[in-house]
Amino acid sequence: MKRLSYRRPINSIATCFLLAFMAPTLLAQEVVYRPVAYPGALRNPLKGFTSGSEWQTLQHTYIRWNELENHESDGIDRIMAVSNRKWEDFEKKNIKAIPRVYLHWEKEDQKFWPSDMTAGEYTSPQFERRLRRLIKRLGQCWNNDPRVAFVELGIFGKWGEQHSPSPTPRMQRIAADAFQKAFPDKLVSVRHPWSEFQSQPFGAYWDSWAHIQQMWPHGNEIAKLNQNGRWKHAYIGGEVAYNWGDYENQPGSSPTDSVVDPIHRNHVINSIRWLHCTQLKWIAKYAPDIPGANAGAEEVQKALGYRFVIDEARFSVTSNQLDFSVKVRNDGSAPFYYAWPLEVSLLDPDTKKPVWKQVFTNVDLRSWLPGDQWTAPTWMPSDDWPGIAGTWESKASRWKIQPKKVPVTQTFSLPAMEGSYTLAIAILDPANGEPAVRFANTNYWVGGRYPLGTIDLDDRKAKPLASNTPFDDPHDDHSLHYAQP
Repeated sequence: MKRLSYRRPINSIATCFLLAFMAPTLLAQEVVYRPVAYPGALRNPLKGFTSGSEWQTLQHTYIRWNELENHESDGIDRIMAVSNRKWEDFEKKNIKAIPRVYLHWEKEDQKFWPSDMTAGEYTSPQFERRLRRLIKRLGQCWNNDPRVAFVELGIFGKWGEQHSPSPTPRMQRIAADAFQKAFPDKLVSVRHPWSEFQSQPFGAYWDSWAHIQQMWPHGNEIAKLNQNGRWKHAYIGGEVAYNWGDYENQPGSSPTDSVVDPIHRNHVINSIRWLHCTQLKWIAKYAPDIPGANAGAEEVQKALGYRFVIDEARFSVTSNQLDFSVKVRNDGSAPFYYAWPLEVSLLDPDTKKPVWKQVFTNVDLRSWLPGDQWTAPTWMPSDDWPGIAGTWESKASRWKIQPKKVPVTQTFSLPAMEGSYTLAIAILDPANGEPAVRFANTNYWVGGRYPLGTIDLDDRKAKPLASNTPFDDPHDDHSLHYAQP
């Protein structure tokens, strides 16, 4: 597979010269280090192309209700067995699931009600009771399962897309409140949050993302929700559709067309920025052997979700204390939606393993926000439904509110040890307390930590990294994983 032209080993001669030129400066006892930004996309958790791509860390999982429960006598162990089978080895691959339970796929013979319920009946007292019970059990199984990233409410209508038929207002309220109660620690999304399930502030899954005929009735409705800050606490995602209407106009005739053709790719990337999109599926099934597909897909992956860049690190040692600060910028399109820990550590310079590590107590990754108010599409009359279309006619789009550099500062007590160690930073997956999120910087070591300087515990001094310190390419590191209790 051909990589982008700029991809080269981080410890190449050219990069070492760049590192020497960008070497940290020592002012009194304080070391200031400004890492080089990483130019490529990153395979990071909880974001990006969903399923079928080299960037995958998310997997949509459609689950029939009667798989989880075919009779009221079925126990919660059946739900766990199905989950374990569908998500086998996800933790080893560093993949997390987005499950959606459904009752009806498309055709009349594709209905999957439990055997003791009436197919197609969405409003009966029995359905209401069983719905409440199932949602409660899903929460018991999935709310604390580290393999689950987000949850799509699903259930109603074809494909669980909550149309054909749509849920009644009563069922919307029952399902929304039950999901909110069952999943206090997972984000939930629904198909039409601007008009349905409004008792809870859920996110959105748009099942025809950036489709020219849904830009106004769907995209613009999500944009209205986002004006009130919905995107800051509820993830926005969905699926790019290639099977109805005027899809060849936008987003393109196929996933490959969407990422290769600059007009289509620009439309998709602008829509991602406009709506603060975290993940997309179907478009991930581009053909990587087609010229330009990998490069185009990488540009889309860079735009999806969060993208954290370390702009500056400052640290000094006084007596037995480490004074540490870092400035981080979110150059992506969406927040990181969970409060994962930020770690500082001292690494053995030979093994690169931590000999001491601490977690910041005053950091909330969810507050590291991207820019806001991306240039909206140009709206124009259309002969097709719904009579108005929207697209971006040029690449002159930008954030009206630029992303801020977020300062993080804390003082740590240093251990009573001797020797010289590498100071590093990392974002951890709380499932196993190991590094999981890659910063968009080149100062990377395999295993997920970012070296910033040296701490000499013999004379209690902070020192810069050597100018020829070799780094690894984060794209090539497939060692990151988490644990399933």
